Amino acid sequence: MNNKFRFATWNVNSIRIRMDLLKKFVEQEQPDIICIQEVKAKKEDFPFNEIQQLGYPHIALYSQAGYNGVAIISKYALSEIEEFNWVGKKDARHIKAKIFNDIEIHNIYIPAGGDIPDPIINLSFAHKLTFMDDISEFWEKNKTKYQNKKMIICGDFNVAPYENDVWNHKQLLKIVSHTPVEVERLSRLKKSLDFIDISREFIPETEKIYTWWSYRNPNWKTNNKGRRLDHIWITPLLKDNVKGYKIIQDTRAWERPSDHVPVMAEFDV
Repeated sequence: MNNKFRFATWNVNSIRIRMDLLKKFVEQEQPDIICIQEVKAKKEDFPFNEIQQLGYPHIALYSQAGYNGVAIISKYALSEIEEFNWVGKKDARHIKAKIFNDIEIHNIYIPAGGDIPDPIINLSFAHKLTFMDDISEFWEKNKTKYQNKKMIICGDFNVAPYENDVWNHKQLLKIVSHTPVEVERLSRLKKSLDFIDISREFIPETEKIYTWWSYRNPNWKTNNKGRRLDHIWITPLLKDNVKGYKIIQDTRAWERPSDHVPVMAEFDV
């Protein structure tokens, strides 16, 4: 079987508020599969009909009222849908589905971690670090089961790992999302199944790239004080199948935008 598909991940910061933006994005970019984070809607409030009318009949949803929530919407059939819970919390941050019977998609929303990068005085930061540790440990323990799988893992990881994933490396070393301890945890997660960060396959590490600009900065485009928090990783078996990558920065300038922008990849499998 030969399939070409356009894949996107996007933290929409409330699916109901951003529904018009999702429609606009779909019209502009024509993605076949979209992984959505921060759904912020329980199942009965999720806009199933509107999304199906956009051309996505297949929907995998792990949601809860008010916050978090992840979804995979797809033009292709989804199978083996599974919800994952980490740190002993059922907080709707990780959902898996399979396409074409052999590619696993994991849509993950890593906790933001609060404002103070100290796990002792900030339980949100402790939760973030442990969340990454839990997934890493799971995949490390099950490496023989997973290492020969075709996998795409993506989402809002809330960590900008490289120097040029933030607007000022030195200034942000003590700011949550770019601290050495978070980068170390994300690096462990990446190594757990030898994942490939495809953005840096297409755009060299010497070049600054961002996917998030704070709402607190009204002149976000002029100042360009961004961070690369949104990621698409693949297992090595899919490396030769990735044909393109791009960040859809213009969505940040749309009316009532999310503070994150979509990240896209093209596959030929």
